[in-house]
Amino acid sequence: MAKHCEICGKVGIVGSSVSHAHNITKRRWEPNLQRVKAKVGKEVKKIWVCTRCLRSGKIEKA
Repeated sequence: MAKHCEICGKVGIVGSSVSHAHNITKRRWEPNLQRVKAKVGKEVKKIWVCTRCLRSGKIEKA
């Protein structure tokens, strides 16, 4: 599964984790995705949707 929202296309971003001693390591921030049953056209499918799309009502749950 690619970690992206199937409605808005939101993906993870890359940055650095910085310790108190200023040791830097790479890290990722992933979107908060939920697997939901939603109406896609006339069908009901399970899709990965970010919580922002769920809250704003961009999908119609089955």
